Amino acid sequence: MSKKSPASARCPCGGPALATCCGPYIEGAAIAPTAEALMRSRYTAYGQRNEPYLLATWHASTRPTEPLFGAEEKLHWLGLEVKSSLRLRQRKAEHADEERDTVEFVARFKVGGRAERLHEVSNFVREADPADGALRWFYVDGHFPQ
Repeated sequence: MSKKSPASARCPCGGPALATCCGPYIEGAAIAPTAEALMRSRYTAYGQRNEPYLLATWHASTRPTEPLFGAEEKLHWLGLEVKSSLRLRQRKAEHADEERDTVEFVARFKVGGRAERLHEVSNFVREADPADGALRWFYVDGHFPQ
């Protein structure tokens, strides 16, 4: 039995191979074209503990100043389920805001041997990146539905 190479393994977000899914966004070779693509790449980056990418894709108005990960943190991400993306439901709406979007998802993880779920509705905005002027999606904040 042959083992899958890391390049051909499924992306942690559930998409195809990392190299053709979230990898190009995380590496800076491409810009996430949608809020959902950015959210998926951020999920993958959390699993990689890639703090620079997470901070770079976090809107400056809500970006944390404290480190995102503790050295002792033992969190293992198990899977992602995208519940909905607001613009998918609004495509035919006449006055859909092309610069804002929401994505509802459930991320499963294990901490200290115990399985947990994070159910969030995340808010995103698309605007020019202050670093290079390119139009990009940024994570703003989220809330946790009951």
